[in-house]
Amino acid sequence: MNSNDADAPARGADRAASPWFHPRGSLARDGWDVVVDASVPGWRHTGLRIADLDGRPLELEPGDVERLLVPLRGDVEVQVTRAGLTEAIALAGRPSVFAGPTDTLYLPPGTAASVSGSGRLAVAEAPATRPGRIRHLTAGEAAVELRGRGRSSREVHDLGTPAVLDAERLIVCEVITPAGNWSSYPPHKHDEEIPGVESKLEEIYYFEAAAVAGTASAAAFGLFTASSSGATEIRLDERVGTGDVALIPGGYHGPAAAAPGYDLYYLNVMAGPGERVWRITDDPAHAWVRDTWNHEPVDPRLPLRRDPEGTPL
Repeated sequence: MNSNDADAPARGADRAASPWFHPRGSLARDGWDVVVDASVPGWRHTGLRIADLDGRPLELEPGDVERLLVPLRGDVEVQVTRAGLTEAIALAGRPSVFAGPTDTLYLPPGTAASVSGSGRLAVAEAPATRPGRIRHLTAGEAAVELRGRGRSSREVHDLGTPAVLDAERLIVCEVITPAGNWSSYPPHKHDEEIPGVESKLEEIYYFEAAAVAGTASAAAFGLFTASSSGATEIRLDERVGTGDVALIPGGYHGPAAAAPGYDLYYLNVMAGPGERVWRITDDPAHAWVRDTWNHEPVDPRLPLRRDPEGTPL
């Protein structure tokens, strides 16, 4: 969360309740601003925790869960305990989610951790039992992809995808959409296990938004939609901003549109019961759009690197 958002009231009190969209503050529990886990009705394969760190430690208990720690803002100190041994790991963070990739830390099942620091931390989770090794990935190890073209250009950081991280179930990436652009487009789905074609994955979207000039960030917003597929009934048409969470059990999801004047960020957490791979099927009503941007250049603003005041880095 940007510093200008810290005292902003929770939004969304006037919205119709949805089981799949959760405005900022509505998932707060046990010292965390966001907790998504199996206590959410209908949710099985993924989890997410978000917290502002103010120097006090937050505890992550060991169990049948694998985790990826992602600093959203600031540096994080982690005391990791496994098999009776404890080690300290320092994660070099960033001034904001719009300043480029960050260090991350993968914790396999059976690992406890105590996290502290100043800033904001995300913890992506998935149920898992396979033994693995603790892995500290530096910001330089995160692959940066520029996807799409023209006004559908966006920047993707592969923080915990199969290309960079050996995990049992968890897939994690983050997407930066410059002001005025669209991402998660064309709408796509991954709610059926079709070998070689599509994988069945739950997905969490955690959003942040900021003004390009670094001002009025509490009002920064984007738009996000989801619609039904043959396998899943869902309908979302939401105005999204910092701290909001969308849960995608299936169905076609996207676009995520950044309003002019406001950059949009989201962290994606995915996992499912089948193969750990991201295979998608485009919405057939909109798949043709991909061919329309082939002649366009990638947005020259990407990769985006801004500090919390909106100044290019």
